[in-house]
Amino acid sequence: MAKKAAKKSPQRSQSTTVTAGEVPVVGAREMCPCGSGRRYKACHGREAAHAVQELVHRPFEGLPGEADWVALRELVPAATVPLTLAAGVAEQAEGEVPSVTLATVLPLAWPALRRPDGSILLGLQTQSSSGDLSRDLADALELALTTAPGSPVPSRRTVPGGRRLQELLDTGAPFVPVVHSGFEFWLEDSEAAEGEVAASLERANASAIPTEKLTSVASAYWCGTPDKNHLRWVMTVPEEQLLDALARLSTAGESSLGEDTRLVGSFRAHGLTVPVWDLPLEMTAADCEKPAADFAEKLAAALRETAPLTAEERRSRANLVNRQITLN
Repeated sequence: MAKKAAKKSPQRSQSTTVTAGEVPVVGAREMCPCGSGRRYKACHGREAAHAVQELVHRPFEGLPGEADWVALRELVPAATVPLTLAAGVAEQAEGEVPSVTLATVLPLAWPALRRPDGSILLGLQTQSSSGDLSRDLADALELALTTAPGSPVPSRRTVPGGRRLQELLDTGAPFVPVVHSGFEFWLEDSEAAEGEVAASLERANASAIPTEKLTSVASAYWCGTPDKNHLRWVMTVPEEQLLDALARLSTAGESSLGEDTRLVGSFRAHGLTVPVWDLPLEMTAADCEKPAADFAEKLAAALRETAPLTAEERRSRANLVNRQITLN
């Protein structure tokens, strides 16, 4: 009896032509594109799942303006920053070399938008599909470079092993945020907005908390709310060292920014600490400039202290820790 010829799986026969770095991301239950004959979740999808679990605590470390990246991601409603692409990156773009602008948020939470003129808006306040926000943003930027002008960039799961912002951007270029009172920067001509677009813009503007960036110190943002105003100051000082210094100042009665102001606690965001002060309603951003500059000098002196904390300072420190909130 003749033996039946063994049938070769067409998927397996392709396994030598697809490398791990070329395997595209597909649905978990689909067959893996590498040709192994297994479902994606049991094959190269394992690598993707592992990549999601690897949390990068300081995704913006190494970029100029790291503290402002954190502020715009977590604290500031409407702001933009011109970005400069690293040498060679712009060559990936379809058509002319585009200008790239970072935006706190885009309509419908799009990761990015390629405008009709070819310029790119990169959204910062988007969902992260991996444990590395820098890689997620870089993936959206690379996709925007090859997107046709006049089109938004759709959300997708970040491809494992992709490049990070630190590789796509010129890390020697300045990072200068411009804080806006509304989201008119979404449109090339906001006055021409009508219908659903105009309504969406109006809703977004109505929900934006008034925010201003201080000029006397780095990465400090005033915001106004109906009940009280606040100053939120993103600092790159290592957390343990900063908490010690704040505890020394609190115990000495030097942690406020003037009459009726109070250091109420801090946020922890993307590996940085963000002290927060309550301010009276009548205290504007301009009113904060000199007190903030004076506090910066006191903080610098406290950071130079090396003596162990006293019992009272330890209590102040514990109180600060108890009131700390982690944003991510």
